[in-house]
Amino acid sequence: MADIAHLIEPVIPALRRYARTFVRGAADADDLVQDTLERAISRWYQRRSDGETRAWLFTILHNLAVNHLRRAARRGREVPLDDAGESDVAVPSAQEDALRRDDILGAVGRLPDEQRSVLLLVSIEDVSYAEAARILGIPIGTVMSRLARARAQLQKLLEQQGKPASDRPYLRRVQ
Repeated sequence: MADIAHLIEPVIPALRRYARTFVRGAADADDLVQDTLERAISRWYQRRSDGETRAWLFTILHNLAVNHLRRAARRGREVPLDDAGESDVAVPSAQEDALRRDDILGAVGRLPDEQRSVLLLVSIEDVSYAEAARILGIPIGTVMSRLARARAQLQKLLEQQGKPASDRPYLRRVQ
């Protein structure tokens, strides 16, 4: 064991410096060096007798650091609970959006087929009026009038459901 300590101990300051290039804090770097030393000592028998101990330790540290960074990227940013603000832990609810989407889809489903197809092509599929006219085989003026009627009818249906004006969908104009 004294032989191991004799070979590893002089390398520890360099390992710390190298570890700090991977992680931000000194404590995290020390943890990384400690993990490196634990792995090296527990696997000392795997070291090549003709290999350089310093290079082997740096390889272990590098591999552990890369694994640590990958894990951190998958996990996301860590914030201590005492330091966390509301924005760090709050997740916007999706229930209201889902209910609103269901209301809109229900209202779109009650539109006449001619109006629904024009509305979906122009508003959802981002098709120009001219392209919608070609797809549906109707004049461009008919596309524009059906789209205007579809928007008005959709607004009326949503108002009948008791949705305030701010909850109405934004239907952009594409020409």
